[in-house]
Amino acid sequence: RALLRCVGVGRCRHLEGNTMCPSFMVTREEMHSTRGRARLLSEMLQGEVIHDGWNSREVREALDLCLACKGCKTDCPVNVDMATYKAEFLYHYYKNHPRPVQSYAMGLIYWWARLARLAPGVVNFFTQMPGLSRLMKALGGIAQERPMPKFATETFKDWYRRTQESAAAGNGKGRQAARRGQVILWADTFNNCFTPATLQAGLRVLRNAGFEVIVPTQSLCCGRPLYDHGMLDLARRQLRQILDTLRPQIEAGIPVVGLEPSCVAVFRDELVNLFSRDPLARRLSAQTFTLAEFLEKHAPDWQPPDLSGRKAILHGHCQQKAVMGLGHEEALLRRTGIELHIPDSGCCGMAGSFGFNKNHYEVSVAIGERVLLPAVREADPETLILTDGFSCREQISQLTPRKPLHL
Repeated sequence: RALLRCVGVGRCRHLEGNTMCPSFMVTREEMHSTRGRARLLSEMLQGEVIHDGWNSREVREALDLCLACKGCKTDCPVNVDMATYKAEFLYHYYKNHPRPVQSYAMGLIYWWARLARLAPGVVNFFTQMPGLSRLMKALGGIAQERPMPKFATETFKDWYRRTQESAAAGNGKGRQAARRGQVILWADTFNNCFTPATLQAGLRVLRNAGFEVIVPTQSLCCGRPLYDHGMLDLARRQLRQILDTLRPQIEAGIPVVGLEPSCVAVFRDELVNLFSRDPLARRLSAQTFTLAEFLEKHAPDWQPPDLSGRKAILHGHCQQKAVMGLGHEEALLRRTGIELHIPDSGCCGMAGSFGFNKNHYEVSVAIGERVLLPAVREADPETLILTDGFSCREQISQLTPRKPLHL
């Protein structure tokens, strides 16, 4: 019904300069707009013009440049959720077609990261050495222009286990007393394996705010990259494992804080789509927050550091803006006294693994160059560049001289 309503919209904001669909903004081709994709999908379902249904190469081509940013979910006047339609289409399409190598290289990053944890130095040798790196990227369908992110020498979870054991041996000396209750810190695959310092900082902030922080030691992943490649069976299995593992904490009402917005969006959106009749899934969805959301709702009297006199550019992760919004981040930052600028940049262009795909590199860069990257380059060197998305930080650090920070 939403597809038909989208096709029937007479004045589509897409075609009037709205930043809703990043790929349309740089290609200016309607097949890469929400309305154009909706038209093809509705024709596929009707079967009168497109006769090969879920095997349609025309629909596959139209969806190829969809970044699954979810912008249309909230910006589109009829709330077409193209990211979900894309995942569903690819799920059916690849039942009868071989998956591209990028799906295995990037879609299965959780499993590759688990392997890399055994010998991160060896993996980094192959991905960072010029000749070997070119070979690895060629084999994985990754753009040669893209530097490969380095795996951390120690994951956040390994660091957490080690420090917990040290604290236990020292009878918990130096730990701040928890006065507000418990909270689960979700150790997402990206921050856990590539930038563990982000999770370490999140842990310190939550403890400083007066919470007892629980970090699940089991190997869990929300499966975020799987949706972009239509691997819905694997995604459902990953989410089922989370629900089963965290059932006691979920039923006890313990909140979950995620530092990676795309993972929080999975719990808030995809989880309830895939398990619409499961009350446990609905509870987890309602109990999951971004860091700023959680602090604003559960610790409104906590005082963040004083950053008066500083300036910051805040770029919102596209799925965060679409599903959770940026209001809490903006409110929390303004409480620090910082002078805040939020450019109307839409998506950064990286969008998970989209920008790493060799066939998407030019579009990815063009999207970033619309607003975000020039704004970052023009900013004063003392201005903080803030964005919570791992992929957003990668795009900025790869294409500008600045090092962006998580909130």
